[in-house]
Amino acid sequence: MDIWLKMKNNEAENLIGCCGLYCGLCSKYQSKAPSRCVGCRLGEQHSWCSIWNCCVKKHGFETCIECSDVFNCVIFLRRKVAEWIPAADNLRQIKEAGLDWWLNEQKERQALVEELLQNYNEGRSMSLYCKVCARLPLAQINKAIDDANEILADEKVARSNVKVRARVLKAVFKDQALATNISLD
Repeated sequence: MDIWLKMKNNEAENLIGCCGLYCGLCSKYQSKAPSRCVGCRLGEQHSWCSIWNCCVKKHGFETCIECSDVFNCVIFLRRKVAEWIPAADNLRQIKEAGLDWWLNEQKERQALVEELLQNYNEGRSMSLYCKVCARLPLAQINKAIDDANEILADEKVARSNVKVRARVLKAVFKDQALATNISLD
């Protein structure tokens, strides 16, 4: 986890998606499949993304926040980016709080995703963990991990039993999200 917190901001800047997603929190980025996306600013694999095509290719922007029509954009709304990730909120935070502050938080979130994938992924949880780390407050994510670990310790679940570990953690995340009215769908 420390390696990601120490990542230089210029390296992290390469993971800022034009839509407002931090690519390190995206399941397409975290994937090990040959079709893995390496992020909006690296590689040439984004031709499938209508948001990237509009933002970068058509308008020459780095992020959609540079567009005066971003929050009314048909492409942005059609792709339901705001529903899957807090894209609009991310873009506003970058504009209001500054890129350095936002990047530090995203690096911490990415470290959490990678910890979850390494310790609690039975092969079917990547998308949920990415959504959790993109949507829930950091304190809530850490509390859920602590709560799940407490349950796992009480039930004496072995570290090697990833299936049960994932089931318990996912249930805790879903309860946390429900209690705070945050959608993980």
